[in-house]
Amino acid sequence: MAMQIFRTKHITAHSDTDQALNRCLSAWDLTFLGIGAIIGTGIFVLTGIAAATQSGPAVILSFVIAGFACAFAALAYAELSAAVGGCGSAYGYSYAAFGELMAFIIGWDLLLEYAISVAAVANGWSGYFNNALTAMGIPLPDMLTKAPKLGGLINLPASAIILILMLLLIIGVKQSAKANNAMVVVKLITISIFIGIAAFNVHPENWHPFMPFGWYQVLPDGKTTGVLAGASLVFFAYVGFDAVSTAAEEAQNPQRDLPFGIVASLSFCTIIYIVVSALLTGVVPYTDLNVSSPVAHALKLIGFNGASALISTGVIAGLTTVMLVLYYGLTRIIFAMSRDGLLSPFFNHVNCKTQTPVRVIVICGVFMAAIAGLMPLGDLAELVNIGTLAAFVLVCLGVIVLRITKPDMHRPFRSPFSPLFPVLGMLSCGALMGFLPALTWRRFVVWLVIGLIVYFTYSIRHSKLAEKS
Repeated sequence: MAMQIFRTKHITAHSDTDQALNRCLSAWDLTFLGIGAIIGTGIFVLTGIAAATQSGPAVILSFVIAGFACAFAALAYAELSAAVGGCGSAYGYSYAAFGELMAFIIGWDLLLEYAISVAAVANGWSGYFNNALTAMGIPLPDMLTKAPKLGGLINLPASAIILILMLLLIIGVKQSAKANNAMVVVKLITISIFIGIAAFNVHPENWHPFMPFGWYQVLPDGKTTGVLAGASLVFFAYVGFDAVSTAAEEAQNPQRDLPFGIVASLSFCTIIYIVVSALLTGVVPYTDLNVSSPVAHALKLIGFNGASALISTGVIAGLTTVMLVLYYGLTRIIFAMSRDGLLSPFFNHVNCKTQTPVRVIVICGVFMAAIAGLMPLGDLAELVNIGTLAAFVLVCLGVIVLRITKPDMHRPFRSPFSPLFPVLGMLSCGALMGFLPALTWRRFVVWLVIGLIVYFTYSIRHSKLAEKS
């Protein structure tokens, strides 16, 4: 049993099999995938909430801390994506470094991260969409915009946008990438408009006190505040750059393009986050930002109503790209796990015409549409964060392990200052996990227990490595 759960996999290309995916994504497609996934809920929603409730104007430092943690992890992702490859992201890297059981746990973990992320963002998208309809005088009734628990029938826009994205992904990844690129341009224009207006309306007194909640404190109700707690929350803003690595098997030149896409998208988005959060807390008091649309709300407060409406339009496009990229990443991880025998072979069928895993796309779409439409997802961003941070810790550890166990492996990209940077990645991501509430940890453990049951009752016996042994 011990030998089985620690058996490692040598990742090989599947380009000559009937389970091959279409290599059609350029370095810039991958970069835009990363930007599409990163710039969304974090900048348009969490910036204000974190400033108002946890960090104050020091939300800038929260983004810097979270960004540094992600930077170390991104360099580790870049090394492993170029050297190991495969379409399963951290799942595939863990399979090569640690063995089958750990790979399954990380894959199972990523399924939760991506699926809940898509459903959560769809809820946010629905709110902005209905606000736009309301502005045009054709609002949807509450029964079609709220989950049953909140007194409605179904959150119809949230379900509908996921089903629309399902059709787009079925058509093909290149077409999806083109749609993503167009929407990324729209939201970058939107952010540029905000920066252009806000830069001339900053009131420095709004930055005082700069750190009203301190570095970190636990409140009597168990909730946490402070810059470090804010960093754990706004970390959700960075969820998605790892989705770039799930495209390894569809990249034209993965050894060159994946490191470029991962590092370029994260670097660009970190700068954008710092600039926007500094301006946002400079134009209005941080106490006014605890709203679902802080960027648009801030412009409205300083009298730019037209620009506020334009920002809202950009947000709709921005959140759409986040859902598209995370949805894409989810399907590729399930596809990779199925192809390895850890999930049913039903999920690794590739449509011969579109070269996309249509079955997985449809099943995931219907499942997430149901969750988004019927469940209010509340504070599940923290649950997404703990799963992502756990994956990042193991990817950083994977770099160190493979440098020792496979020193001669061809590495087109090498994480600099190894093992220092990977160790710093493990420590920083591990620390951010520690600042999350105890309830989040309990939910995470329950999900992992369910995964272990699946592994020991099905996966361990059906693994492709088991067939070869």
